[in-house]
Amino acid sequence: MAELGSELSLATYLILSAVAFAAGFISSIAGAGGMITLPALLWAGIPPLDALGTNKFQSVFGTLSSAINYFQKGHLDLRPLWPGLLAATAGAALGTWSVTRLGGELLEALLPILLIAIAVYFAISPRIADVDSRPRMGNGAFNLLVGGGIGFYGGFFGPGMGSFYALAFAALLGYNMRRATAHTKPLVLATNTTSMLIFMAGGHLLWGLALCMSAAQAVGARLGSNLVVARGARLVRPVIIIATIAVALRLLWDAWGNTA
Repeated sequence: MAELGSELSLATYLILSAVAFAAGFISSIAGAGGMITLPALLWAGIPPLDALGTNKFQSVFGTLSSAINYFQKGHLDLRPLWPGLLAATAGAALGTWSVTRLGGELLEALLPILLIAIAVYFAISPRIADVDSRPRMGNGAFNLLVGGGIGFYGGFFGPGMGSFYALAFAALLGYNMRRATAHTKPLVLATNTTSMLIFMAGGHLLWGLALCMSAAQAVGARLGSNLVVARGARLVRPVIIIATIAVALRLLWDAWGNTA
């Protein structure tokens, strides 16, 4: 593992760090950053498990950067989230354990449809706005079902996880888009940290590359979260629509390519 990291060229480090910066910027707004960084890591010739571990590590620091920024600017209240964070951690551990033993073929087939449905919802729903709306679910049920359920999905598969969380906060708790986007970050952070630790325990991490990409992710996430605070739904709505459709098309392309 360490030997592989030392064999990568400086140009590869710079390219992957630039990719991480772009992913951190986009992910802080709409999620889906992993769909940018993971293919780039695989393109660089990194084995899949090492690529997954390195990807989780650097994405954790990007999410942490944007979460801190939202918290400092007053858009993130952690107190009601603690049960959800525990549920997301448990769900992610169970999901990561399950994916090592079960195939994800059915989920891969359904996911593009779900992501396109999210894009349509964000395009037409009046609840996607800069003002709060009436909640449709209590915090207790939300933390258990959404935190645990999407946490499981994040550990089991992962693409579009941030968009799923943002949709849940807006549609079920009535959060405006600044609050919804901000409150996804601790849950994504708990989910990805759990998976990251499992990959680290298995030795699937290129430390030098992971640290370089983490720094770039953190800077990109900080800039992206600043834009969310400044522009709210005017920015988040179109970026989530574009990101979810792009991820759906990418998954469909991968599926068609594997069957061709």
